[in-house]
Amino acid sequence: MGNNVTTNAVAQNHIALGDPVPWFSAPTLTGGCFNLHVAAGRWIALCFLPPLVDARAKQQIAELARDARQFDEDRLVVYGVLTAPPGDVAPLLEMSGPTFSFLGDYDGELSSSYGALEMPRTIVLDPMLRAVANIPWDHPDGHLNALRALLQSLPPVDDAAGVAMNAPVLIVPRVFEFPFCDLLVKLYERMGGKDSGFMLDVAGKTQTVVDYRLKRRNDLPLVAPELRQAVCERIVRRLLPAVNRYFNFDATRMDRYIVSCYDSGTGGHFYRHRDNVNAGAQHRRFAVTINLNKDYDGCDLLFPEFGRRVYRAPVGGAAVFSCGALHQVTPIVKGRRFAFLAFLYGEADAKLREANNARLREGEERYSGTNDYLVPMRA
Repeated sequence: MGNNVTTNAVAQNHIALGDPVPWFSAPTLTGGCFNLHVAAGRWIALCFLPPLVDARAKQQIAELARDARQFDEDRLVVYGVLTAPPGDVAPLLEMSGPTFSFLGDYDGELSSSYGALEMPRTIVLDPMLRAVANIPWDHPDGHLNALRALLQSLPPVDDAAGVAMNAPVLIVPRVFEFPFCDLLVKLYERMGGKDSGFMLDVAGKTQTVVDYRLKRRNDLPLVAPELRQAVCERIVRRLLPAVNRYFNFDATRMDRYIVSCYDSGTGGHFYRHRDNVNAGAQHRRFAVTINLNKDYDGCDLLFPEFGRRVYRAPVGGAAVFSCGALHQVTPIVKGRRFAFLAFLYGEADAKLREANNARLREGEERYSGTNDYLVPMRA
């Protein structure tokens, strides 16, 4: 089972401190799949391990696993990268836990991209997935001692930059007036919603998947032309000028017209994710969330790469952020949250979306490019 390494930074078989590292996906020892970009927002230690036939290596790995148990998984996680299938899996599974686990790199592609193929090493990443330490296994002070001292010195995620961090999210109040918000909520309550699922690439094709461990939300698509036009007019007049001014982006199209509901009765939430990483979503540039009510607790936006502060737009107001930003919707603990959700993009993105029709699994809705214009005269 091979790895999937994507270079959002040029690896060149060497990791330079301060640089973003290549993203990758790799199989876990338990048969799952680990995606580095989703694990961002905490300190990460990638331990590229020597062969497990070395008794000294086995001992140090066991000690590292014990050390990792003292950390909170929301602050720091450690992954041991194996270059060969272990002869005996049981001891490794016994070491594994929320803060320490093993990844398979049996073709060596991942180790090579991180400069760890010839010399095992540990590379420590900050919450934005940039290398902050590169400790070879033959470190003069001992690999484990050097790594242990570093991990114990790492600050909480909120202090990772040395200054307070704010996520690049734009809050724009008064996009929808209160009566219009009430109209959309009442429409949802009358019509109801369905499981929205989320988009996932499987065997090179994008498909919609429902997994309540990652997301629990119901959506109602807005299909009436008059209602879609009313939404569009408000977005164009009251939101697009701010998007252009503060993000320097000229949005011409909008993906989705939906009213969504996160319900505390069913455990509504959306685990950390990015909105543009699969073929069916690569066209998305900015996410738009317009809150329609306020009588709920929890269910706020959180951007893990920028700390643990949460963000909430006022009723009728929009939160706008890059689709490339790692984010999550925290669990709703009381009431129901209603929101209008959409994605903004432009003409070049529309061409990409149309080209990516070929990468959608059979049964997924194809993009026609005719009903997503924000300004009708541009059609």
